[in-house]
Amino acid sequence: MKAILSYLKNVFSSKKELIERPQLSGLDKADALLQKLIDDRKIPGLAIAVANKSKTYFEKGYGYADLEKQLPINPKETIFRIASVSKPIAATALAHMVAEKQIDLDASLYSYVPYFPKKEWDFSIRQLANHTAGIRSYKGMEYGLNKPYSIKEGITIFKNDNLLFKPGTDYHYNSFDWVLISLAMQEVSGIPFNKYVQEKVLHPLGMKNTKPEITTSSAYSNFYSRNRLGFREAISVNNLYKLAGGGYVSTTEDIIKLGQAYLNKEVLSNDIIEQFITSEVIANKPTYYGLGWQVSADKKGNPYYGHIGNGVGGYSNFYIYPKEQLVISILVNCTNPNIQEELDEVIAIFVSEAQKNNVVT
Repeated sequence: MKAILSYLKNVFSSKKELIERPQLSGLDKADALLQKLIDDRKIPGLAIAVANKSKTYFEKGYGYADLEKQLPINPKETIFRIASVSKPIAATALAHMVAEKQIDLDASLYSYVPYFPKKEWDFSIRQLANHTAGIRSYKGMEYGLNKPYSIKEGITIFKNDNLLFKPGTDYHYNSFDWVLISLAMQEVSGIPFNKYVQEKVLHPLGMKNTKPEITTSSAYSNFYSRNRLGFREAISVNNLYKLAGGGYVSTTEDIIKLGQAYLNKEVLSNDIIEQFITSEVIANKPTYYGLGWQVSADKKGNPYYGHIGNGVGGYSNFYIYPKEQLVISILVNCTNPNIQEELDEVIAIFVSEAQKNNVVT
């Protein structure tokens, strides 16, 4: 009876505290929303970094990199699978090849990869990059493939399949497009794709914790999946063959560096970069996708470019708001946690705060 009375006292006390506590707003509200994801056991752990005008002003870890050991997330050091946030990294490397006239975006894939089986229609590098080439997406267990394929070996998964539609007439998002692009880049450069990306993108931008998932270290988060019984270790996967489309690991701090380089126009000339961060249009309708970049606007009409990623053991958000000079990076160590609605609310707070503080340029 005493225990029940004590429990009821705590319940009513908590309710009273919630009623009396002032309404949270701004960064406090964003912080509370992110902590609630942990408290409600929707995710094991999360890291976030937010930068404005080259300065990171909000950086925090929530929950655990290792649930069993209760190892907390370190936003500067904890390494996550970033899934499709790999595409903007690969796109940046591709942009360098375009600038150096090593690859022509409007040239046929077969100009660079002549051994890829011929299809009913030809298709270009540009059409692969903006997902209008008609290449199919994952089937069955391909999403969680655990085979040590090289990039060249990886095309065996889909190379004999027909195109879904005539290139340029429709849009179909997939990661196999970027497997083909990375193969073309590798053939042109004569060096492994990951080495080219390291030399042209990661090293120059100081992204020291961004790499293929080929080694383990104490900085790596564990990778989890969630079911009705809770969290469990995610299945083992090997993402090396689809490195360009979803195989990199990184930290929130590194992803911020990439976004900031774009805002500061430190990557390449505007005429090249604009091609990558401008939405393709089909039948007078935008696809909301450029070349390796999602290009859209939020619910309030604020334009952004970036990417969302979802892979085995990892979920990611990467947003660049050019008018607000704002970069947001969020990484989660769980497969498809179904928290995008909550993350959208958090992101909207940071955009609103940036606008309210007169940081819009």
